[in-house]
Amino acid sequence: MLKHRGFPGRLPGTDFQFTIRRANVKEGATPLIARERYKDRRAPDRAADRGFMAALWEHFGEEPFERGNLDAGRLSWLFGREVVAAEDPFDPKSYDALLRIDLGKARVSFPEIFDDLAEDDDEDDEPWDEEDDA
Repeated sequence: MLKHRGFPGRLPGTDFQFTIRRANVKEGATPLIARERYKDRRAPDRAADRGFMAALWEHFGEEPFERGNLDAGRLSWLFGREVVAAEDPFDPKSYDALLRIDLGKARVSFPEIFDDLAEDDDEDDEPWDEEDDA
């Protein structure tokens, strides 16, 4: 199992876990499932989702990443929407499974994380003035 060095172990100031310490050798990895997020979820749970997505974005960006020691429970809240399989066939019970962030869905679900990215995109869309090169 790959350990993602530098990835936060939990949401600061809480017990919301982002990573696991060791692989489950006997039973294998906990399978990833797409959990339904209802609008009436508690604020701390929504903050944990937001913090986890921010950590994923900061650590991996748009590149595919190995599941490794990322917590299956926390991943399952995002799996199938903001975090999707990056390989076919996908094994939801493998620590080696490749995932990636679906940037379009992640921007809609967590706009505050991607605001800086949107501002950078806007700067690229500005008209180019030939006089600026002179």
